[in-house]
Amino acid sequence: MKAITYRAYGSPDGLEYGDVPSPKLGPDTVLVRVRAASVNPVDWKIQAGYLDSALDAVFPVVPGWDVAGVVEQAGVAVTEFAPGDEVIGYVREDFVSRGTFAEYVAAPVRTRARKPANLSFEEAAGLPLAGLTAYQALTRHLKLSEGDTLLVHAAAGGVGSLAVQIARAFGVRVIGTASEHNHEYLRSLGAIPVTYGEGLADRVRALAPEGVDAALDLVGGEALKISPELLVPGGRLASIADGAVLGLGGAYVFVRPDTADLTALTELAERGALSVEVAAVFPLEKAADALRLSMEGHTRGKIAISVG
Repeated sequence: MKAITYRAYGSPDGLEYGDVPSPKLGPDTVLVRVRAASVNPVDWKIQAGYLDSALDAVFPVVPGWDVAGVVEQAGVAVTEFAPGDEVIGYVREDFVSRGTFAEYVAAPVRTRARKPANLSFEEAAGLPLAGLTAYQALTRHLKLSEGDTLLVHAAAGGVGSLAVQIARAFGVRVIGTASEHNHEYLRSLGAIPVTYGEGLADRVRALAPEGVDAALDLVGGEALKISPELLVPGGRLASIADGAVLGLGGAYVFVRPDTADLTALTELAERGALSVEVAAVFPLEKAADALRLSMEGHTRGKIAISVG
């Protein structure tokens, strides 16, 4: 099969497009014909070696954790899916090697869920990692309730835009930080936009004089530092970007595969409460260009890779 690989840590320049052995089908896995994958910052960070202390890399590595496709074959112990089913997945294992930037991927059934019927494969491929990150941060760590006010830093990005929509579906008021050119986009998602930079705290206080019930940080640094002072007494804080949140009394969030959570996202999407904005689509052989675009750090929504 065709796939993207790299043979050593480095930059997207080290990505190769070519033939690799087809994956083996284990008893608890499903073999999926990949229709689309999506790019996440973790993909190029892993290739750069930034996660080497946490995840072993078995070279050559096929990058990618997000996938949308069609079940080709189910393992002998799998009862949840059958050939022909359209599925999505956050295919993270305990090591890095067998990713989704390929024509086929075999992955544990625990990483899979039904694809939302109303999303294209490119849209659906952008849902698993970013959507699970947002969903788990909001439900497990920030424990949002209807009527709460949530502050989201970097609300127009891949995780941020999904966090806004999920929170709004829960009946939560959302204030989202973003560059001014993304303000209308945030309004379309149901958030109240505020601009980054000097005076941010005052702008948030003007919208929530008594403070916000929870804050979700997706950028770290100064945005995280000012967040505690914007919370109501007993307010909750979480970050996916900066471990310093632990010293501020908040939670550091790292997403995990979860079929039930992924199914909840599918149901939100099919209700029309959740959409995925696709900023750009690249063919598989141009995956290096997709990662380079992600590295620029200014993408609104998700970057997709179309396969086959």
